[in-house]
Order: sequence, then structure tokens, then C-alpha cells
Amino acid sequence: MAISLKKGQRISLEKDGEGLEKICVGVNWGAIEKKSLFGKVKKVGVDLDASVGLFSGDKKLTGKVYFGKLASQCGSIRHSGDDLTGDVDGDDGLDNEVISVDLSHVPTDVDQIVFVLNSFQGLDFASIPFASIRIYEGIPSRVDTVVASYDIANDATFSGKVSMVLGKLYRHGGAWKFTSIGDSTDDRKLEATLKTVEAKYL
Repeated sequence: MAISLKKGQRISLEKDGEGLEKICVGVNWGAIEKKSLFGKVKKVGVDLDASVGLFSGDKKLTGKVYFGKLASQCGSIRHSGDDLTGDVDGDDGLDNEVISVDLSHVPTDVDQIVFVLNSFQGLDFASIPFASIRIYEGIPSRVDTVVASYDIANDATFSGKVSMVLGKLYRHGGAWKFTSIGDSTDDRKLEATLKTVEAKYL
């Protein structure tokens, strides 16, 4: 059964005593409904951007994966591509953007992998329908086991915010673990969000 993540919660990425090798972090969200002057309801696309920063043991940014760079140099971290609208016809149960990580091939100089989310248009998270995140074993096109999930849309602490630090993968005793962070930031762009990560979350 998937864990409903809370801020600061740590989870072990193991199954039957073995460390997971391939995991995905998927983000799902919907388009916003807006009424026109004449009472008609129209759907307005929402562009959220899931990204990841790679950090070394001395807490320096060594790479990033986002909509403008869909794979890390080593190829162990990949982005599914930019979704500019979200689910226009209601929640289809699928993730709009997925970042996949092959933990067995992450270079040894990468000590932490931090996931962040930015609202490209500057739309308040509280206004975005069913925004949620899940961590699962599998690949972008196949969910094997959902490890944990995080509900953004119903968390009042994200009201008025347009960027957040989701959580991080980190090495511990030769194994990979995950810590949920779930903090909003005042940053408007990815570069600023990653600087906040470097200063506060490593």
C-alpha cells in the first residue's frame, strides 16, 4: 500500500530486502475552469514543470534535468517531456510529466537528487485542480508499485505559491533513500529554486 507522504518523512527504497533500481516521480494536474462574461465555462491549460537537480557530496550542483534538457549526461535520469496544459477533460489518472531514475547507473559523484516543481505561468498551486505527485517502481509507461504519493491541491500551505521543493533521493550507507520535503518557495524560475535547494535543503 502506498504511503501518503508528509513533510520530512523518510522512506526506504527497498522491496523484499533489495534496493529498487528503477523508480519514477510523476506529477499529475488538471486545467483550470474559468467562466466568461457570458457564463460559459472554458478550460485554461496549466503548465507545471517537474525538474531535478543533481548534487555532489560537497553540495554543489553538477547537473539538471528539465523540459529543456530531457536527460542527464550519464543517461540515468530522464524526463518524459514538457506538458503545457495538464488534463483538459478531467483527471485521467496518468502523470503529465514523469522523471525516471535508474539508481544503479547514477554516477558515484552524485550524492543527492532533488525534485522540484515550478508553475511556468506563475499560477497559484491552490488554483490548479488535483495537483499531485507519486513515487513508483517501474518506468514512465508502466507503473509496477506506487511507493508513496503527495497531495498538493489539498494542502493549504501551497496557497499563493508557484514553486516547491518536492523531495530528494540521497545515498545512505550504500543505499538510496528518499526524504519528502514538500516546502513551497518564493522563487519564480528553476535556476532560483535550485539555488534555494543548494542553500537550504542539502
